[in-house]
Amino acid sequence: MKRTGVARLPLHYGRAPRWLVIRMIKLAREIVTVIVDEYDQGEFLRRISDPFWFQALGCVLGYDWHSSGVTTVLTGVLKSAINPTEHGLAVCGGKGKASLQTPIEISDAGEEFGFSTSRIDDLQYASRISAKVDNTAIQAGYPLYHHSFFVTERGEWAVVQQGMSVKDRTARRYHWLSECTKNFVVEPHDAIVGDVKREVALDMTSMESEGCRKTSTDIIREEPRKVMRMLKSIRPACQSSLQEWMPKIRWKEYVIDVLSLPRNLNWKSVKKAYEFQPRNYEELLGIRGIGPATVRGLALISELIYGEPPS
Repeated sequence: MKRTGVARLPLHYGRAPRWLVIRMIKLAREIVTVIVDEYDQGEFLRRISDPFWFQALGCVLGYDWHSSGVTTVLTGVLKSAINPTEHGLAVCGGKGKASLQTPIEISDAGEEFGFSTSRIDDLQYASRISAKVDNTAIQAGYPLYHHSFFVTERGEWAVVQQGMSVKDRTARRYHWLSECTKNFVVEPHDAIVGDVKREVALDMTSMESEGCRKTSTDIIREEPRKVMRMLKSIRPACQSSLQEWMPKIRWKEYVIDVLSLPRNLNWKSVKKAYEFQPRNYEELLGIRGIGPATVRGLALISELIYGEPPS
């Protein structure tokens, strides 16, 4: 991450007026065309992955400078403005249900650009694992609701996705860039930007979590019954939560208690992971059904039983 800073992203409800979106699309098309012609598609991805440039582009096109809607509206505008045939660039996914169409749209873009099946599979994997990391490996109270995947005719890619906290009406945006992502689970982001820096958060992508990642992977390779016994050993059925004995005013500061031990895990997914025997933490995260609770539970077992704490 080259620079750090703060952007205020309060949640605003409603939709951008149609007349404004039409104007934004026209101007966005010309800006993208100039950047691609003067530089190349890769330069456009580098700029999109810079949160300050991204925010500034939203302002230039005429949208509110401080709204979380910049993310959803701007990516939607770019998706309409960018022509894969003309620009050698495609935008996939979007907000809510539109994000579920990302794999199909990546496949369509890949066929347009003449990619092999394996290249398309790699791009779909990059889309899926980046969303899984920000929704599961990083836990600060911001579940994702928006995912956009940018891909060039050379196979370069960038991700812009956003999570929201409905409790304090703030949002957090995540930027990924393929040329900067050397490892999907070890500090992979080009930038993370939002209005609030949480006092308490779980970051399994931090370098400081390396031991915890390895131990979590080792734990999941054990028989599910053993994992269940370890989980019960650090939280007996008769044990009360420390939160019950602490001043309630203090706990109001936290949107999510990321250090709480989940009462149960998705044992079907734990069994699936045991049968799969993941070789590393990335493979563990990639298993369907391994969600925030399982990641948190494994991290706490790793810390309390094996002495390998997460960041």
